[in-house]
Amino acid sequence: MSTVQIILLLLIGYIIFTIDKKQANFPVPTVLVILGLALSFIPYFSTIELTKEMIYHIFLPPLLFISAYQFPPDQFKKNAGIIGVLATIGIMLTVAILGTSIFALSNLFIPLSFLGALIIASILTPTDPVSVVSVLKKSSGDESIADVVEGESLINDGTSIVIFTVLAGMLAHGKTFSAWSFIGDFLFVSIGGTLIGVLFGWLMSKAVHFTHHREYQVMLSIVLTYGVFNLAEHLGVSGVLATVFAGIMLSFEYGKTIKESHFKDSLNGFWSVVELSILALIFLLIGIYAADYLSLDNLLFALVIFITSLLVRFLIIAGTTQIFPKWRKRISWKESILVTWSGLKGTMSVFLILSLELKSFENSDIILTLSFMAVLISLIVQSLGVYPLSKKISD
Repeated sequence: MSTVQIILLLLIGYIIFTIDKKQANFPVPTVLVILGLALSFIPYFSTIELTKEMIYHIFLPPLLFISAYQFPPDQFKKNAGIIGVLATIGIMLTVAILGTSIFALSNLFIPLSFLGALIIASILTPTDPVSVVSVLKKSSGDESIADVVEGESLINDGTSIVIFTVLAGMLAHGKTFSAWSFIGDFLFVSIGGTLIGVLFGWLMSKAVHFTHHREYQVMLSIVLTYGVFNLAEHLGVSGVLATVFAGIMLSFEYGKTIKESHFKDSLNGFWSVVELSILALIFLLIGIYAADYLSLDNLLFALVIFITSLLVRFLIIAGTTQIFPKWRKRISWKESILVTWSGLKGTMSVFLILSLELKSFENSDIILTLSFMAVLISLIVQSLGVYPLSKKISD
């Protein structure tokens, strides 16, 4: 991707985000993805390549860090139980139920193996609500719902990657599923990434006092964001969870005293610009890249998969929150609908698809096409519906 192409894409993003400031219900992801699809027909932009390294090692760390760092510590403590269950046990149940449903429904369309159906389900489990959280807060008037949606998304990215990696490895190498092996790998990768993130987040909260220059302090946050991600990946644990918990730990540490407000202002100012720039690029690139996977022959099945994923997600969220009285008071079954709808697919799902693209296995083209089309439908339809749905439920 050339420098001129990046500048032009950022200019498009600037225009769309400027319009969004004037309309609270303006679905930025929808417009950017559709514009990306349109740009794919222009030879100058159709040559742009979107790689998993670009998403995973360049775009993802800062998106994770700024979301985690800006997440309110008090809300994390308040909703830790709901967030933790939805992002771990909830994700596993979602993959199992959705995968089984896709496998059963595939007999009506295109036969898929059970493992292939589980992989599609694992691709559709990570949520990416960063672009609709602000709309959700403005339209519903209840920030706690948005906090649950955003908090779940922060943690479930790491869970989804572990599940996907195990399943994709089994499919590519013909391995049999071992529950104990899966649980062992999951715990090692998850706990390892979490501990590294907490440790280096705490270290940065202390190291930042070695300089009083705000610019140098922001530089250190860049080192933390990319450094902790790559260190964790090098050690074979979750870079996603390491980055998330580094940001959360930093937020906790700086939430203890008002003396750090100047540093938080500098950090927020820098990373907010980075976040908007990356969001503009990633959604446009998703649209450009998705054009190669559009298939009218598979549209109906992809739509069925998307609807099924919403139903399964609602079943897990409503079932989980209504079981416990304390959680039931925070999230009613109606609000469970809003939490379900707000969990649209995005960056992480696309990364998983690109990772799968490099592997060779039976029905790989069909799995890739169905997954990408379901993600595209989610991005467009769910982002369009967040504002009217939240207004209706809050009224």
